[in-house]
Parts: sequence; structure tokens; C-alpha cells
Amino acid sequence: MKNFKYIFFLAVSFITIFVSACQDEFLNRPPEDGISLDNFYSSEEEITASLNALYGTTWFNFNTKAFWSITELASGNARTFSGDVINFGNFTVTGDNTVLTDGWESLWGVIAQSNALINYLPERVGANVGEEVVNNALGEARFMRATAYFYLVRIWGPVPIVENSLDYVFSPKIPTNRVEDIYEFIERDLQFAIENLYVKNRGGNYADNGHVSSGSAKALKAKVHLYQEEYSEAQRLSQEVINSGEFKLLGVDVPGTSYADLFKTEFNNNEESIVAMQWTAASYGTGNAMQASFAISSTITGTGDGYGVIGPTIDLQEAYEAGDERRKATIMLAGDYYPEIRSSDGGYTVPEDVNAQNTKAGIKKYVVGTPQDNGGAGLAQATANNTYIMRYADVLLIHAEAILAGGASTADEGALQSFNTIRQRAGLGTFPSITFEDILQERRVEFAIEGEYWFDLGRINRQQAIEIISNQERGTYSNDDPPVIYSQTYTPSSEDFTMPYPAVDVALNPLLLEDPVPYEFND
Repeated sequence: MKNFKYIFFLAVSFITIFVSACQDEFLNRPPEDGISLDNFYSSEEEITASLNALYGTTWFNFNTKAFWSITELASGNARTFSGDVINFGNFTVTGDNTVLTDGWESLWGVIAQSNALINYLPERVGANVGEEVVNNALGEARFMRATAYFYLVRIWGPVPIVENSLDYVFSPKIPTNRVEDIYEFIERDLQFAIENLYVKNRGGNYADNGHVSSGSAKALKAKVHLYQEEYSEAQRLSQEVINSGEFKLLGVDVPGTSYADLFKTEFNNNEESIVAMQWTAASYGTGNAMQASFAISSTITGTGDGYGVIGPTIDLQEAYEAGDERRKATIMLAGDYYPEIRSSDGGYTVPEDVNAQNTKAGIKKYVVGTPQDNGGAGLAQATANNTYIMRYADVLLIHAEAILAGGASTADEGALQSFNTIRQRAGLGTFPSITFEDILQERRVEFAIEGEYWFDLGRINRQQAIEIISNQERGTYSNDDPPVIYSQTYTPSSEDFTMPYPAVDVALNPLLLEDPVPYEFND
């Protein structure tokens, strides 16, 4: 049943789903579809295992297509001819779009699972389980609920705030709440997470890094404040994260690594990862399905998929400076060599006729190769590489922007240190001063195909964002030699910066289309 009521009904269905709570390692967990409310947790290990569902399968339908369709196609980083998602790129998506609905339902599923833990875990633990363990678990659940709401509010704007999904099983007609209240709700969840999650130091034992920490919550809260232009709080929190030393930049602070390593399966939960969706290639639904859409051919994947559903726009290709090492880790061009793909065959060289969606290029980021390239892990539409929700490079750029604080430019030493460290990792020169436009450009190329640029465009001055998009070259190359550009541009309206609510949910909950109401917080 694809409707709003179903999303809240998920909370009830979780009661009957048994989740194994006996796994020793986060990355070796069994497939898990939900939180079991009737479990009795007698140890910290069982509680930790019960949290794993918050990081994986519940995100699947958001990650598989909705995430990159909404963010990369709308932002002008990618283009497609594919009928199920083309409307995201030309600003004609409607509430009938099934990919949009999948993303909506997936995020509400995260909230429902988080709510199940928040509301029912404390009464289902043994007497020998310490309060600190329970509070850490609640911190993880509230962190994930905040994360899901952060996506919802940036994609759809006003949505209902739901603290206990069971309250609405038989009454799905719920008003939306104001955007400012949703942000307040997110901040409260993250503050609880900051105060109750374990303090960690991300080290080389990546298996220990899968679950979020107090520092993860500080990092995400800094971002939430930045989106509201609350610069002093964003600066304070990002500076605390930097000073903590918990996270590190691959290619800078971790010897023998590079930016490209961020997107290899063996570097899941690396020192730069703040929070990530966790995938195991056990089956469709538990693995990462992005490679199936992104890879330009089945030669790369070795599993029969690799459909090249999107290609990098001409505009994105031209956004990289000469010598930017991030380009090759993000975009495949003819002649590029990747030793980690088809490694048993001596590596993979991108063919001269590469042409995903007529862009004369292909996507590399989140393309990891065959199962053999990944320690034997991998199936059709199921790889084991994580999807980043946030990484430490974001904290550094948040820090620089928070110091700029809406000004024309800054030569502040701290801002330049954070900004230029990102550029130096990419093999580029440093700036003596920076503007917001410099930061926005750096964010685009640093996080291209990671779902950031659309949200960045959505938070800046609306007219500026419309102008940026209207000047993007979203067209295709001809087959001539040399090729010519069949130009294609779009000018969105202000309303295009939020997505329509899924039609099936509007039919069941017409209050989605009414004015949002203030939320009554239980202080």
C-alpha cells in the first residue's frame, strides 16, 4: 500500500519483525528490515545490533533513485533521457512520480523506525544494561530522525512533525508544521544526540566507525545552523569538531590515501566519514544500488547491470579547474585509467566512445567495479560501498562559510585554512581571500554526485539560484568530429525548489496542501 497511512503503519509492522541482535560487528550484520518492539535487550551488544536497521535497508528506496534524481538532476550536475526520472532535470516532476514517492516513503520509514526505538526501547532493556548505553541508543535514533527530517524539510518544505508514529496509525490526516519548527525539532534531536552519544576518535579500525558519535551530531547540527544562517552557532560547532581531532581528511591527515579512496568499498567508515548509509551486498534491498544506474557498462560491474542512466552535464564537466584530482574520481572521461576496476585484468581504461546520456563522459563516483574488485562482495544492483550523508570536508567548508557570515569576502586565517585545505587535497592552489561564490563553487566540485549542490542552491538567494541554473549547459554532444553542443537550458521558478507531495498521500491527507501550523513542543 503506497500511501501516507502506510508509512505510519510501518511502526506497527515493526512489532512483528524479529531483528537478530547477536552480531559482533556492525559490518557483518544480517539483513534487517525493521526494529522489533517486542525484543528484550539484555546486553549492550544486542542494543547496538538493534540500531543497525537505522543505517541500512530503511534508506534503500531513498538512496536507489530518489536521492540522486532529486539532487543531481535538478541541480544541473547530471542529465538523463530515462523516462522515470527525466522530469527532475527539466522541472516538470509531479506528485504522481513513483521515484519521488519512493523517496518520501523511505524517509518516513526512517522516522518510524527511529520513533519505535525512542518510544519503546527504554522499557525493553534488562536491569544490567546501563543508562549510558540506553541513552547512546536513543541518541542514535534521534540523530537518524533528525537526519530524515533534514532531508524532508529541504526537499518538501513543511511536513508533519511526528514524535510517535503509533499515534497516527488510524488517523493519517495530519497538518504540516512550519519550516522553522521543523528546524527547531531537528536541533533538539541533535542536541540530545550531542549530549548522549559516545565520544569517539575515528581511527584506522573502520569496523568501529559505523555508528554515529557525539562529534557526528555536532557536525550535522553545525550544518543545520548554517542552513538557517545562524553563523555564530555554525562556526562554534564546526570549530569544536575541528579541534576535537575526531575526524580526518583522507589524502591529507591519513598517509597513503587520496580523495579517490573515499569512494572505494575498502574505505567504508573511514576517518573522514561522519555518517553514512551502510550497505551489504547480500541481496537487492540490502546493497547499494547506485552503481547499477551510474556505471557506463556491465563490463565495469561484472554483474549484468551498469546502465549509464545519468551522465555528467557539460556544465559540471566544465566546472573543474585543470588539474583538479576530484574530476577523475567523479567523472570518467575517455582514456581515464582506474586500476581498482577490473583489477584482475590489469585495470580499466575508459573507452574512447564513452557517452553516457550523450555527454561524452560517465559517472565514476560510487562506481566500485566487480565483486572481485571488492573482496567478493557484490551482486546485480547491490554493492557494499557506503553512501555518505556527511563527511569531514563538509565541516571545513561550513567553518569557512560561517566565518564569512554572509559578508562580501574574508581573509580570515581560520576560514582560509579550512577552505584551502580542501583545495590543496585536490591538487589546486590556495586563495588569499574567499567569497561566498568561491565556497559555493568549491562545494559543488567537492560533493558532486553526493547530493549536496541542489540543497546549496535551495538555501541561497532565490534569484541568484535561478540565474545559476538558467545559465547551466544541460545539453548533449553531437556525434560529429569534433562534436558540437546541442544546447539545452532551463529556467526554474521559485516553486521548483521544493518538490510536490506524492499524490497518493495528498489524496489520503489533504492537510498536506493546507497552510502549515505551529508545532507545540513538549518543553
